[in-house]
Amino acid sequence: MKLIEPIVAWQDEIARVRRDLHAHPELSYQEFRTADVVAAKLQEWGIAIDRGLGGTGVVGIIEGKLPQDPAKPRAIGLRADMDALPMQELNAFEHRSQHDGKMHACGHDGHTAMLLGAARYLAQHRNFAGTVYVIFQPAEEGGAGAQRMIDDGLFTKFPMEAVFGMHNWPGFKVGQFGVTAGPIMAAANEFSIVIKGKGAHGGMPHLGHDPIMAAAQMAVSMQTIVSRNRNPAEAAVLSITQIHAGSADNVIPTDAELRGTVRTFTIEMTDLIERRMREIAEHTAAAMNCQIEFAFARNYPPTINDPAETAFCADVMRGIVGEANVDDHVTPTMGAEDFSYMLLQKPGCYVWIGNGDGEHRAQGHGMGPCMLHNGSYDFNDALLPLGATYWVQLALKRLAK
Repeated sequence: MKLIEPIVAWQDEIARVRRDLHAHPELSYQEFRTADVVAAKLQEWGIAIDRGLGGTGVVGIIEGKLPQDPAKPRAIGLRADMDALPMQELNAFEHRSQHDGKMHACGHDGHTAMLLGAARYLAQHRNFAGTVYVIFQPAEEGGAGAQRMIDDGLFTKFPMEAVFGMHNWPGFKVGQFGVTAGPIMAAANEFSIVIKGKGAHGGMPHLGHDPIMAAAQMAVSMQTIVSRNRNPAEAAVLSITQIHAGSADNVIPTDAELRGTVRTFTIEMTDLIERRMREIAEHTAAAMNCQIEFAFARNYPPTINDPAETAFCADVMRGIVGEANVDDHVTPTMGAEDFSYMLLQKPGCYVWIGNGDGEHRAQGHGMGPCMLHNGSYDFNDALLPLGATYWVQLALKRLAK
C-alpha cells in the first residue's frame, strides 16, 4: 500500500477531528458546528473558503502552482457529506454521540475527516495545474443537500470538469476499493396509496366497501410488476413496507393506506413501475367500489458513474493498493445516495472504500454489527490516511501539468 507519508504522520490528528465530529453529530441542514470545524481547519491551512451553499455547505478553493493554459482553466471537485442520522447510538466508548437521538451511523464524520486530510496536503504542496474544490455537503441523509448546493450555484460559482465522491463500505477489508461503471447505487422512491371505501359493521360487510380487501389485492397484484412487467435482466425492487387500516375488531374501516419504496437503476424502470402501480391501484379500487389517492415521490435518482471517469479512478486506486485490492466491477447496491444529483450535472465517479468488519471498534461498542445505519457502527480510523491519499493522488493525476 503506497500511502503519502505526511498524511500518515497526521493520522492521529485527523482521527481526533473525526472522533470530535462523531461525538457531536448534527442532522441534515443543522451542521452548524461541523461546518465551523471544517471552515476553521481549511482557513488554518491557508485555504480560501466559501460558506452557505445548501445552507451549511463549505467549499474550499485550492489553487495549484503549476502553469496551465489560461484560456482553458481546469478544475475538479472532491465531495464529502457532513450530516448524521436521527437514531440512538448503542456504543459506549469515549467518542460516542453526546446527543441522544443523533448519531454518525453512516461514516460521514470519516468522510469529512478524510477530505480534510487531503485538503491539508494539497494546500501545502499545490503541485498540480488547476483548481481543486473540496466540497463539504450538508443533508445527504434524505435532505437532498447535493441538489440544494447545485440550486444555490455550486457548479456556476465553481466551474469544474468533473466531480468525485467516496463512501466507506463495511464488509470490504481495509485496503480494498470497489467501483463500477454505470449504476452503482439505486434511485430511491417512496409511494403512498390511500384507499377510501365505505365503513360498515364487521358482521355486515355487504353494507360497506371494504378498503382492507382492496389494499390486500393491490399489495399482491403489485408484486407482479417486478415479476411480469420488468425485464428480468434489469434490477428493481418494489417493497410495501406499511399497511395501515382499522381500529376495532368489529368495524370495517373507511380508509386504508399502503406505503413503501421503489428502487431502480434507471429512470425508465422507475417510469414503468410508477405507471403500472397507478393502473393497478386505480383499477382494483374501481372493481371494489373504492377510490384512491396515489402519491409517488421520486427522492434520489440513481448514482451513475461515467465510464471514462470510472476507469481513471480505478487506475488511481490500483496505484495505491494494487490490482488485487480493486474490484472495478463491484455489484451495485439498492441503497441510494444524493451524490447522484451531482453526477447528473457533471461527469464523475463514486467509489467505495473498505471499512472492515468491525474489529476496529473500541471497548464498549454495541452488540450489533458494524454496518451502516446501525447503532453499533463506528468509522474505522485506519481508513483516514488511505482515503486522503486516494483524494490527493486523484487530484494530482487528473490535474497533472
